Amino acid sequence: MMLSGRRAVITGASQGLGLELARAFVREGADVVICARDEDGINAVADVLRAEYPERIVAGIRADVASESDVDRLFEFAEETLGGVDVAVLNAGVYGPKGAIGDIDWTAWVQAININLIGTVYCARRALPLLRRATSAKILILSGGGATRPLPNLSAYAASKAGIVRFGETLAEELRAEAIDVNMIAPGALNTRLLDEILEAGPASVGEAFYEQARKQAASGGTPLILGVDLALFLASTAADGITGKLISAQWDPWQKFAEQPARLDGDVYTLRRIVPEERGWSW
Repeated sequence: MMLSGRRAVITGASQGLGLELARAFVREGADVVICARDEDGINAVADVLRAEYPERIVAGIRADVASESDVDRLFEFAEETLGGVDVAVLNAGVYGPKGAIGDIDWTAWVQAININLIGTVYCARRALPLLRRATSAKILILSGGGATRPLPNLSAYAASKAGIVRFGETLAEELRAEAIDVNMIAPGALNTRLLDEILEAGPASVGEAFYEQARKQAASGGTPLILGVDLALFLASTAADGITGKLISAQWDPWQKFAEQPARLDGDVYTLRRIVPEERGWSW
């Protein structure tokens, strides 16, 4: 099993990709602590996974990653329950308000930043003392396409996702000497509750083009969840040791070959960067 003996914390694990990540980690041998804001939902998931894999430790706890006290309690619980943490999977996130920046609810915009960006950063910060005691420690941050292109009418989501990718790249450099790997995952266009939110909001809130894209995605089935899950399993395993500071697309990047040629990951490939005129064949 890919994660035999590993101990993981997975946030936002009561549904969607987080739920599938939790199931896959347990299936592959990991003991896990999972959290979400929905206490009944996360406890139900933990009950199901314990029944499916009685030999594994699976514990659920209610935690809002935007709350420092909740995050403190989450990692204290993980240490008590698992004895330590080898992998932190920072998956919790929201779209936030939908609409032009001058029209949206400002409190909701700030709350989305608190969940997606501040919550992710604080989870990573809080995990570090435990990860520093582990072998082959990993931080996995779920980012999404909002990190790499403008998303009109979803500015909180876009800004926060770009922010956590640059944070992850920076943290990877800070931790390189300690051999704690930090990577960001773009799982693809998933048919989860986030897609449902876009369809419910309608074109007036999210824009005609984005709404039409979402409608087509819903009809096609979207990117299979298994692609993001398999990438996360690889990055959480010892097979990915030394791969760090990268934003990796589960759907489009040949990550299955990374371990064969690790030198090809040197430099700025799979990172956020500025394009200068000379790269487009012209200059001022």
